[in-house]
Amino acid sequence: MAVVFSNFDFHEVNENMLKKYLLAPGPTPVPESVLLEMAKPILHHRTDEFSSIFDSAAERLPKLFGTEGEVLMLAGSGTAAMEAAVVNTLSPGDHVLVVNAGKFGQRWRDICNVFGMTVSTIDLEWGESVKAEQIEEFIKENPDTKAVLLQGSETSTTACHPVKEIASVTSATDDTLLIVDGITSVGVYDTRMDEWGIDVLVTGSQKAFMLPPGLAFIALSDRAWARAENASIPRYYFDLRKERKTQQKSTTAYTPALTLIIGLNKVLDMLFEEGLENVYRRHQVNGDATRAAVKALGFEMLAKDNPSNAATGFYLPSELDGGAFVKFMREKVGVTYAGGQDHLKGRILRISTLGYHDVFDTITAVSALEMGLVRFGADIELGKGVSAAQNILKDYIG
Repeated sequence: MAVVFSNFDFHEVNENMLKKYLLAPGPTPVPESVLLEMAKPILHHRTDEFSSIFDSAAERLPKLFGTEGEVLMLAGSGTAAMEAAVVNTLSPGDHVLVVNAGKFGQRWRDICNVFGMTVSTIDLEWGESVKAEQIEEFIKENPDTKAVLLQGSETSTTACHPVKEIASVTSATDDTLLIVDGITSVGVYDTRMDEWGIDVLVTGSQKAFMLPPGLAFIALSDRAWARAENASIPRYYFDLRKERKTQQKSTTAYTPALTLIIGLNKVLDMLFEEGLENVYRRHQVNGDATRAAVKALGFEMLAKDNPSNAATGFYLPSELDGGAFVKFMREKVGVTYAGGQDHLKGRILRISTLGYHDVFDTITAVSALEMGLVRFGADIELGKGVSAAQNILKDYIG
């Protein structure tokens, strides 16, 4: 019998059956096993059952930060931890240096301005990385500098800053703290807070921790904790002294992000089963493959010298409407990339290799990119980027 397809709209069926691929640098995909763990019946947060889960997570988190100290869990986004870092270690009028090299460097600047710091900045073109020598020169000229604030990985520009080298500069001072936004670097790179001399390190749940947004993490060095005793900014919810005392008793000072902490415990199971060295290598390999694909297609990289393994950013063809491209790929193809922010809006594309991401996520990202660009009229050779990525990834599978 012949099948009649009259009035059959293939495009409508395609949209209804669209499989989604989340390839933006946050929020990132959440593993199915973690989702199932968080879907279990809710617990009360003042119980031995939850305290056991909390302790399991609290005991393992420091290994990702490279510290022997506590990593505190806060209900809030990564920005909550950024604000907590400022209000617990600084006072109005303190002179601070912010590395302003992207959207989130601007966030450090804005937070410090709100709380009355005297803010100096090293302003860089988006995509550039600061040099440790620039920090050292500034501190020599401004010995009253109470803190240097920067990103480990600047998500908006997909560029990294040399945190280890900068920490060697700040740790040699008596009174200059190094405060690092590690939101897209912790869990991506082997970060050694104690060994390097980072004073405050923060991150959030929706990046390499493979969780939904809503949980923030912060760790302080001994000298940062000493500073917290004398910091004069009023604080209540973000009083880390109170939070530290309470979390040492296997719970949080206020209602925790309960379901996220339950999911975190499962995530930590997965990460330590994989092995942290393998986690970092996976990010490196997928980052290398994505960069190779972008270069093979002839696009200019956004990050000039020190690209991040969390995400790859590159300039789109000047004649292409980047905003329309991102929207088309998300709504019609099911592939979510990230566009640019501020002056880079519509000009760049960012592809994540962050968190719950492996070899064939990279292949999907690159092959969809090629097909989408051709659909938008770009003059590229189909398969060229995929081939470049495969030549790196082929030795990693199995």
